[in-house]
Amino acid sequence: MRALGSYIKAPLFLCDYSSEIGVTSPEWALRKRKKGIIGTGSMHDAYMPLEAKVRLTQRALEAIADYGFGVHVVTKSDLVLRDIPILKKITRFHTAAVSLTITTIDDELSKKIEPGAPPSSARFRALKELCDAGLETRIALMPTLPFIEDTQENVMGIVEEAHRFGVKAIVPWFGMSMRDRQRSHFYCKLDELFPGLKARYVETYGEAYNCPSPNADGLYKRFHELCAKYGISTSVKPYLVPSAAQPGLFD
Repeated sequence: MRALGSYIKAPLFLCDYSSEIGVTSPEWALRKRKKGIIGTGSMHDAYMPLEAKVRLTQRALEAIADYGFGVHVVTKSDLVLRDIPILKKITRFHTAAVSLTITTIDDELSKKIEPGAPPSSARFRALKELCDAGLETRIALMPTLPFIEDTQENVMGIVEEAHRFGVKAIVPWFGMSMRDRQRSHFYCKLDELFPGLKARYVETYGEAYNCPSPNADGLYKRFHELCAKYGISTSVKPYLVPSAAQPGLFD
C-alpha cells in the first residue's frame, strides 16, 4: 500500500511518505519511437511534500514535454497546480491528464486518514483550476474504506462536488486491498483512530487481499445513475498510440 496519492491501495495513515525519495534521471526512458502516455503515481505519489523542495516531478514533466510524450498524473496533492504551465505545454502535441484521489467529502475525515495530504476541499479547488486551465481532469475515487467512507451520503457528495467544479470523469472502486505485511499496521491504525472497528474488518474479510465494501452494489448503482445525470464518465478509455510503419533494421 502506498502513502500519499494511493491510487488503489490504502489511505495515507498506513506509512510515512515524507522522509525518503529516490532521485533518478527520466531521460533514459524517453528515447522511444512511439510517443505514448507516461503515468505517474501508480506506486508512489509524484507530489509528496518533499517535491516542493527537490522538484523531481517537475524536472520529469519537463523531460516528458521535451521528448514529446503524454502524461497522466495521479496525486492527492494540490502541488500539481505549480506545474500547470508544463502540463499545458504537453497538450500542444499530446495528452496531459490529472487524476486527484478523493475518497471523502469530509475534510475532517480526510485529515484523519490522510495526514499530510491536503484536505478534500483543497483538492476540489485544485480540480477547478486544472479544468479552467483546459486540462483533462478526473477523480480517482479509490480506495473507499469499508465502514468508514462507503456511504451513499459520502459517495454522492463527491459526485455532486465533482459536477460543481467541472470534473468530467470519476473512476471508482468501492473497497480496498490489504497485503499480509500491511494488515497489522492498518489494524493498529484502526484501533487508534476508529476504536472497535478492527473486529468488524476481521469478521468480514479475514485474511483476504481484496476487501470490497458490503455496500458496493448499491453504491455502484446510485453512483452510475448520478454520474449519468451530470454527464460524468465513470471510466476512461486507454490512449492508443497511432500505428506506424515497421521501422527498418537499422532505423
